[in-house]
Order: sequence, then structure tokens, then C-alpha cells
Amino acid sequence: MENKIRVMLVDDHAVVRSGLATFLMTCDDMELVGEAESGEQAVARCPLVKPDVVLMDLVMPGMDGATTTRQLREHCPNVQVIVLTSFKEQELVQGALQAGAIGYLLKDVTAAELASAIRAASMGKPTLAPEAAQALIQAARHPAEKVGFDLTEREREVLALMVEGLNNNQIARRLVVSVSTAKSHVSNVLSKLNATSRTEAVAIALQNKLVK
Repeated sequence: MENKIRVMLVDDHAVVRSGLATFLMTCDDMELVGEAESGEQAVARCPLVKPDVVLMDLVMPGMDGATTTRQLREHCPNVQVIVLTSFKEQELVQGALQAGAIGYLLKDVTAAELASAIRAASMGKPTLAPEAAQALIQAARHPAEKVGFDLTEREREVLALMVEGLNNNQIARRLVVSVSTAKSHVSNVLSKLNATSRTEAVAIALQNKLVK
């Protein structure tokens, strides 16, 4: 199958990497292109193997997953990172998403859910475990029931397109506005939702049913 999704695994446990590698072999549209047992290895190998999606452990000796994610996004801006961890603490969820992760899943995720998240990430669409989304909501400084009431109709349109996974250029084309105008709308949405990233804004929108 052409144009397979290129996946790299980052986890300090060999057994976990082996299990994920076996899982990837069952997916006809994915291929394993690299592994790393530390954040430092991941940063060094990513430019060489050029993955589309990285499955990232969060708690590792040395460089942690959030720091690794931030560096990967800086050195390989086209790569999408899905955090795959056993931890669902609010601070860890926020840190990972602020670092640039597009997804946050727990290691008890099903094979079908993981495959779906990898496919979504390859298209720039976020996926959050319910526990991760709830942690973001609880972290919001404003009460959830009041979140989003100040959005204009145009900002709600922009938020809906963000939920679809569109980037600023795509939003601009869809709404027939300039890219700078689209960026401004996205910035306003993030500010009004008290969100630190697009992924967090999407989570808040879905939790509070701000878009249809």
C-alpha cells in the first residue's frame, strides 16, 4: 500500500515498544520506521527516519516526553506527536499539549482507538482520552458552564473548523478571508476559551458542546 503512515516509537521499555511494533504490523496503512528508548535518541533519530507520527512515552529517564515533544516539533515541524502514557494528571496533560502534542492517550487504549488516533494525527486532527479532556476542563480558570459564551458567530465558525482539524491556511480558504485574519480569529478563540493550544480548545469545545 502506497503512502503508508510512517510511525516512530519512543518508550524506555523494550516490551512496550515490541508490543506497539507488533500492533503496527497489523495495520496495512502504517509502517514502523524507527524506535528510540530515550528522548535524546528520539531527537537525534527523528530527522533521519522522517516519521509522520510519533508515539511518545511521557515519563522517561533523562529527557521527559514533554521536553522531547517540544524539541521534535522544533526540529521536525511536520511530525505529529501522540502521547501514550499511563498518567492522566492535569499538569502532565497540559504540559504535553503545550509542548505541541496533537494527541494524549492512556496505555489501556484499544488497538482500534490507537489506530484511529494515528490516522487522525497524520491528517492534523487531535485525539484526547476522555480522562485527558476532563483534566483540561478542570484546569480551566473559568467555570466550564460559562466557557465560550463570549464567542462571536464568526469565532464559533472558526472553532468548528478547528474541531475539523483545519490549519490557519485552510480556515482562511474555507471562510474566504486572509490568513492573517484567520490567525487573528484563532487567537481570539484560544483567548476566550482560556486554552493554551488548539488541541485544548478543541477539547473544551467538545466537552461543552460549543459546536454542532
